[in-house]
Amino acid sequence: MTEIDDRAMLERLEQLALAAGAEIMAVFAAGYAVEQKDDLSPVTEADRRAETVILQGLRESFPEIPCVAEEEASAGLVPPALGDQFFLIDPLDGTKEFIKRRPDFTVNIALVRHGVPELGVVYAPAQGMLYSGRPGKAFAVTVSPEHVAGTRSEISVRGCASPKTIVASRSHRTPETDAFLEEHDGAEIVSVGSSLKFCLLASGQADLYPRFGRTMEWDTAAGDAVLRAAGGSTRRVDGGPFVYGKRNQGHDADFANPWFVAEGGAAR
Repeated sequence: MTEIDDRAMLERLEQLALAAGAEIMAVFAAGYAVEQKDDLSPVTEADRRAETVILQGLRESFPEIPCVAEEEASAGLVPPALGDQFFLIDPLDGTKEFIKRRPDFTVNIALVRHGVPELGVVYAPAQGMLYSGRPGKAFAVTVSPEHVAGTRSEISVRGCASPKTIVASRSHRTPETDAFLEEHDGAEIVSVGSSLKFCLLASGQADLYPRFGRTMEWDTAAGDAVLRAAGGSTRRVDGGPFVYGKRNQGHDADFANPWFVAEGGAAR
């Protein structure tokens, strides 16, 4: 695709993320029941309503591109073949934060090409911020309470920082994460939920994001795309490439991620 095509596609992904965010905040304001999926993770009406909006929009606008979405995947609805490109959708990343009424939950939409997340949108509706990226360009966009995009600013990872700022999961800390943090004595530690951790690196507010715990591809693809567009990177802990579209994994489920470290400019 050309840069113009990518720009138009990213604009459509942003529109769908904003629409999904409006659904989420309507549920947030009205109240909701919390259910458990088969894997014991929580799900709410907001997850389902947001996913419906996103999938309807993607399938109308890009009918030739397969979609892998968290709630559909949980129900066993996954395309039999993905091809060279596909969408990854997490309609409500940070459901635990949403349930606890914390503001750092997000809508995640990404386009993966040849295993690489190239277009991504992360919308934090309770914070009024949207982050998006396409190859070579990443943006932070202010959003009104009516879910209308406002000021758009280009963002990028920052240069060498001392001491480093490390972002860590608020709800999924592990002993391995704590050991990593101890190796970076003097670093500032910031605890944030959802894919906003990637966005802090992409916008030059942090330097490292270690994740030594289980994630799924829809959890990471959109934020990873924004980070890569801003000049950062994500790699497995052994230094190998962090790829998407993983299926038939003997050691884990389809689309499950290995441990990884995401890096801003200061870590390269």
